Amino acid sequence: MAASTGSAVMPRNFRLLEELEQGQKGVGDGTISWGLEDDSDMTLTNWTGMIIGPPRTAFENRMYSLKIECGQRYPDDPPNVRFITRINMNGIHNTTGAVDKRAVPVLTRWQRNYSIKTVLQELRRLMTVKENMKLSQPPEGSTF
Repeated sequence: MAASTGSAVMPRNFRLLEELEQGQKGVGDGTISWGLEDDSDMTLTNWTGMIIGPPRTAFENRMYSLKIECGQRYPDDPPNVRFITRINMNGIHNTTGAVDKRAVPVLTRWQRNYSIKTVLQELRRLMTVKENMKLSQPPEGSTF
């Protein structure tokens, strides 16, 4: 069967409602989570995320809070992501906590089928790479 070139594209809000449901169910191993910043946000734009630092890294036993903004062109365009919890990591702006899209492979090569979950998983994976895993971290509980 030939591939259809006119396949249906899921509308932004349906896609984000699906992601919200996934976040509320708590899929995965509990090392990442996400949800709407404000339950009354009918535009489904402002999200929060959480990453638990991976074991055997400088991030171990720390919880990192993030703000995620899914603009009107999401999922065609990647979300804007910013750490709230202070973190010392390559690709994270040291005074704002903004995630540099050029430093995170899934944001650099964004694909429509990627999700908030994909971004959080990738940021957690980047905590385990050699250049990041031993970086000294700011005092626990400090924020941007």
